Amino acid sequence: MLLADSPVAGLSGTVRFDWAALDAWFEEDEQVFVHPRNPYVRVDALRSTRPVRIELDGVVLAESPSPVMVFETGLPTRYYLNPTEINFDYLTPSDTVSSCPYKGTTSRYWSARIGDTVDPDLAWAYDFPTRQLLPIAGLVAFYNENVDVILAGQRLEQPKTHLVSSTADPAIR
Repeated sequence: MLLADSPVAGLSGTVRFDWAALDAWFEEDEQVFVHPRNPYVRVDALRSTRPVRIELDGVVLAESPSPVMVFETGLPTRYYLNPTEINFDYLTPSDTVSSCPYKGTTSRYWSARIGDTVDPDLAWAYDFPTRQLLPIAGLVAFYNENVDVILAGQRLEQPKTHLVSSTADPAIR
């Protein structure tokens, strides 16, 4: 769509793409999710031998001797663990689906319930990530913003990001 007479200064004569107007966008033969990838953003997935433990209110939700660490510009490191290392006793499947231009579309989300408290959509997995992130295929990650991450015996500070929202309901974080 050509913005011939845009009310926004500096946009006249520019082009705007209506992302939702098509079923899918492609860069050559690879599907692009959410928006075009920024050439100044990197996302790398690296296997580590530093053990990681994920806790919520003192309950161990996951523990792995060899997580895959995902480093994404502007976000905290995410730790992806094998499903066999996850304590699903406290996790309930969710209908949530999200997409990422670097990882693709999620396959599953889980909410955590400890006692009467529910943490919605706390964990997720990509069964079929983009080729660059194939090392995370089928693995599970948690929002560091809402859990305690213990990496190689050191408790990490919970980061603050735009990705996790709070709620007014005291039974839901």
